[in-house]
Amino acid sequence: MSSRATFWRALIALAVVAVSLYVALTTPARLGLDLRGGTRIVLETRDSPTVTADREATDRAMEVLRRRVDGLGVAEPSLARSGERRIVVELPGLKDPREAAKVIGRTAQLTFHPVTGTSEGPASAPAKDGARVLADPDAPGSFLRLGPTALTGEGVEDAEAVLDTLEGRGWTVDLSFRGDAAKQWARITGEAACAAPADPARRVAIVLDDAVVSAPGMQSSVPCGAGITGGSAQITGGFTPDEARDLAALVKGGALPVPVTTVEQSTVGPTLGAEAVRASAAAAVIGLLCTGLFVIVVYRLLGLLATVALALYGLISYAAVVALGATLTLPGLAGFVLAIGIAVDANVLVFERAREEFTRPGGRGGTKRRDLKSSLRTGFGKAWSAVADSNITTLLAAGLLFVFATGPVKGFGVTLAIGVLASMVSAMLITRLLAEWALSVPYVRRRPALTGMAGPGRLRERLARRTPRLMRHRRRWLGICSGLLLLAVAGIGVRGVEFGVEFTGGRVVQYTAERSVDADTAREAVVAAGFPDAVVQSTDDNGISVRTKERGDDEQERIRGALDDVAGGLSVERDDLIGPSLGSELRMYALIALGVAVAAQLLYLSVRFRWTFATAAVVAMAQDVALVVGLFAWLGKPMDSVFLAALLTVVGYSVNDTVVVLDRLRELRRTGGSIPLETLADRAVAQTLPRTVNTGMGALFVLVALAVLGGDSLTDFSIALLAGVVLGMASTVFTAMPVALLLQARYPESRGAGGTGRPRPAKEGGRSRDRSGA
Repeated sequence: MSSRATFWRALIALAVVAVSLYVALTTPARLGLDLRGGTRIVLETRDSPTVTADREATDRAMEVLRRRVDGLGVAEPSLARSGERRIVVELPGLKDPREAAKVIGRTAQLTFHPVTGTSEGPASAPAKDGARVLADPDAPGSFLRLGPTALTGEGVEDAEAVLDTLEGRGWTVDLSFRGDAAKQWARITGEAACAAPADPARRVAIVLDDAVVSAPGMQSSVPCGAGITGGSAQITGGFTPDEARDLAALVKGGALPVPVTTVEQSTVGPTLGAEAVRASAAAAVIGLLCTGLFVIVVYRLLGLLATVALALYGLISYAAVVALGATLTLPGLAGFVLAIGIAVDANVLVFERAREEFTRPGGRGGTKRRDLKSSLRTGFGKAWSAVADSNITTLLAAGLLFVFATGPVKGFGVTLAIGVLASMVSAMLITRLLAEWALSVPYVRRRPALTGMAGPGRLRERLARRTPRLMRHRRRWLGICSGLLLLAVAGIGVRGVEFGVEFTGGRVVQYTAERSVDADTAREAVVAAGFPDAVVQSTDDNGISVRTKERGDDEQERIRGALDDVAGGLSVERDDLIGPSLGSELRMYALIALGVAVAAQLLYLSVRFRWTFATAAVVAMAQDVALVVGLFAWLGKPMDSVFLAALLTVVGYSVNDTVVVLDRLRELRRTGGSIPLETLADRAVAQTLPRTVNTGMGALFVLVALAVLGGDSLTDFSIALLAGVVLGMASTVFTAMPVALLLQARYPESRGAGGTGRPRPAKEGGRSRDRSGA
């Protein structure tokens, strides 16, 4: 039976690795705009006087926008509806989004009008007879009196920007009409051609969104009554090449059924994206090498095999991301790198369990050690519960990120979830196969020390000789933790919480200058330009970051000009614009996500453990979250969507670590007989401490590599997770366990003895039942 199970495991593992290798070699990764550069614009449809911006109207608007984007000539654009009223437009490679945003977001009502005369009235003013009066583009200061609409843009079949070299008109927009619209155009131009040569009625006005873009007069070659046949027209106006292409895109796309407004806009330069890819790849390689070296030093041969499995884990995770068509974003890359540290956890849990089994005295009072292979098999079996529980808690956090986060942070949730699932395949399938194969070799069986299982390890030996009585001082630990919480709350109250632009609305532009300039000089230049409320910071590599309230492109150009005078040669590396309504909405979603995270973890843990244990784990988790928020408040760092991703990951990691200790305590209670719960808690902490330290070291290697190499985009993310990992390890021992003991003493099981929370010994011929177990 064992050989058959091994055969099937080997077959499945081989198939998974082979398919992953094929996918990785044949399918290119889909990079997000923050990695390959480009512009992301989020538009929101609004109600018009005649049309409600429902789902159907938004879909129609998206089709119009798609035609406009196609007319811009951007390679591989992407449009998708988000919710009922929002449309996400991604334009790879587009570094200056201003013109694109103007073209995409305009209502673009194209109409054709006969000109009935001239007027001295102001532009857009209605004449006494109700006719429209608009400025004449060919004669500044003059106005045209327009007749009723004779033709709309719905009749335009195609529009193309053309350089007119024959007539010398420069760049023009050639139009072609469809069906009845061609006949209508011939009628309009035929009536205009009948007017006298100097009569304004000989002109036809082409109006775009209440502005005359062209009002050509009929040439003498146009016959009266017959007009311009062939279904074509030409818009002139001294356009530049970009203006002609933008106008053609607007006309070709047609009119939007409902107005749209930009609620979010983000631009990333291709250089910044390429640097982020290189930095994240370097962090992944260095983190993997350091983690692998550490695991090899601690677990020797088994550690080497686990490192091989970790490399295959990376292959499987990457293949899963590209096979699912998931977009790989910068936070997603961070999640991919972070999952390496998480993947170590399952291996460490199994190896520590196998060590315990092999070094445990065999039989009653005996000292004979067990067989290597059977000890490893037992280790996998006993570790499965803790592995499943810890990974499910992380998956809950990843799922919440996917549901509540927006944009690139969704990618973090996706890659983190894929990484967790791949780590289980790597540890419980591939590592097991490699380890069982190695332990079946006679040379290895005769040398147990080579495997890393022969001894319990230095830390475990010291803890075995003298188990620390930590829970004896549980009230002291809770007092210290309360003091740290008060310090965090004081930071929030004194320094305040600085929300990032995603949660408040506004605009953040990151520039790179030719020469270095300090923050004070840059700030003075921005204030002198008329923006006293701007937050100006200098970054590494001659970088300048300017954060303002929501500003238009004209104001942003003034800021850029002011900085250019003191720094010279500015280039925009990143430009993020968030509308105030979207900012408040994202802030609400962040709070909901944190609340749901706490409730989801509490619900799951209550199912897996007794409610007292679940409450203790959630209290420790909430403490870790508060301490990380307090740390960022004291450091004055902004809390943005990437910070939210880090915070929800801290939630998963904190519960992950606590679950392992609670799982061991639950096991000890089943076999502990009349031993007090306090003593069992000390033993649970001592027995799982090697796993906690080794897993924490694996995660710390990766996070330090991200903090050092990840650049400004990931530094704060890494700091939050570093703090969360360290606090998570400490809160398990000094918060979760003391709270669990206090709750158990206050609310013991109905079948327990007294207030100690001990399970009642089993009746003869039966087994005791422990409500703390699943």
